[in-house]
Amino acid sequence: MNIIRFIEDVGLPIAGGIIMGYFIFLIMKQLMSNLVNDIKGVQAITKMLITRASIMNNDMIRIDTSVSSALNLPPDLDRIARAENFVEDGKIDARRD
Repeated sequence: MNIIRFIEDVGLPIAGGIIMGYFIFLIMKQLMSNLVNDIKGVQAITKMLITRASIMNNDMIRIDTSVSSALNLPPDLDRIARAENFVEDGKIDARRD
């Protein structure tokens, strides 16, 4: 019985403190692993929302040019030029609608 021998060597309060510390460590480890998984999920959702926002920007420009063409109005070339050269995180938007 190693546990009883350990309690005899260090005393009951110290052994109890070590055991309680170990349980607290296990609980904190589980909480942190769950927190890391939640953060990764939020990061994935954020990346998807950023992608959707850039796609919506391209779609808005396409709709704007279509409406301008249908109404025989000149399209806003400055807005189109700004969107064509949009670079985010070192990546140029490859979609050319």
